[in-house]
Amino acid sequence: MARTRNFADVIRAKMAANPELAEAIENESFNSDIAEKVYQLRKEARLTQKQLAELIGTQQSVISRIEDADYDGHSLSILRRIARALGKKLLIAFTT
Repeated sequence: MARTRNFADVIRAKMAANPELAEAIENESFNSDIAEKVYQLRKEARLTQKQLAELIGTQQSVISRIEDADYDGHSLSILRRIARALGKKLLIAFTT
């Protein structure tokens, strides 16, 4: 019987064989990570999307888009305003 492979190993092999797939997965992971972090910080602050939007001078729909894992138009200035409103510091890192 053939050995069952680990799902992560299968994905890594597919990504290694297909650079476009690897880039797409990296982009989706990035967007999802931002969405999750903003959502978690907002929830920890016990704020609604509307309340956070008012704190940073924008509309609730902007916060909704940022918290959507499919959104890819993140603005550093908006993320900085969110961080400041929530008493956090926004850090950016380049890694390999």
